[in-house]
Amino acid sequence: MEFRLIDRIRERTALTRGDVRLGIGDDAALLAVPAGQELAVAIDTLVEGVHFPHGTPPRDIGWKALAVNLSDLAAMGAMPAWALLALTLPQADDIRVDGLAEGFAQLAQEHGVALVGGDTTRGPFCLSVTVHGFVPPGQALTRAGARAGDAIYVTGTLGGAAGGLRLVQGKLPFDPDDEAHRALRARLDRPTPRVRTGLALRGHASACIDVSDGLLADLGHLCTASAVGAEIELDRLPLSSALLGSCDEAAAHDYALAGGDDYELCFTVSPALAGEVQADLARLGCGATRIGRIVEAAGVRVRGTDGAWITPARCGWDHFDDGATR
Repeated sequence: MEFRLIDRIRERTALTRGDVRLGIGDDAALLAVPAGQELAVAIDTLVEGVHFPHGTPPRDIGWKALAVNLSDLAAMGAMPAWALLALTLPQADDIRVDGLAEGFAQLAQEHGVALVGGDTTRGPFCLSVTVHGFVPPGQALTRAGARAGDAIYVTGTLGGAAGGLRLVQGKLPFDPDDEAHRALRARLDRPTPRVRTGLALRGHASACIDVSDGLLADLGHLCTASAVGAEIELDRLPLSSALLGSCDEAAAHDYALAGGDDYELCFTVSPALAGEVQADLARLGCGATRIGRIVEAAGVRVRGTDGAWITPARCGWDHFDDGATR
């Protein structure tokens, strides 16, 4: 049964790359790292009921399992290449496996990612994906490197995935025929990894992180790594019309600051390079919004719409905080 499941996954995720010397079917894959490149590796686990709601379509789960990992590579400025998939299921389920594989393969093909191995086992439904990517020596983006005076940017919009989750949870009224509600659900189920943006930021961004646990939490990680602080402006946060049409402004700001699951990039750049970076990203079709600046004093502060500093109700997601909420 296990090998039949592996065969079904392999059949639906086939992608040929010349640097894959030996892929699925042996005890380990044999892969050739191109000369003059460093290998970037990331892993994420998605658990049913934690990272995706019960009842999420398998195709969307397969997509998201790869997308959140590609987002990590994007934050490092790495070009994706290979992936490993470990799948745990309560029981053998061909329909679920086919859906997972199709969603995974759709995004993998878009980014030229070859599935080169993995594992299947029995247990509570979850997926672990490991991705590998390439980056020239010395050009990787990291969380360390931001300096006082740098501008802080985020790609896309924030808070949409949190809004989508509230719809699923019944905390916001959900109308499946409402275009805005469908857009928010799509933000939750099918995030867009900003791979091309990460590549364009090489040599320009001083620091970078993807927004997975919430803007405040993740920007805080970047500041800690860089030994700096940050000041952001609440009224500069990019909010989608779908989010603003589905909840009040206060809730939208809360979701944008601490909601998580957006998988946008938050990066810093010297003011001297800001115009060039914005122009480059505009040409890619992925805009970036300036939301604040890096300062010397530690911590992340938020200036409200009235100009006064505010204390957000929460900062983001923590898997091991029993009081945390998505």
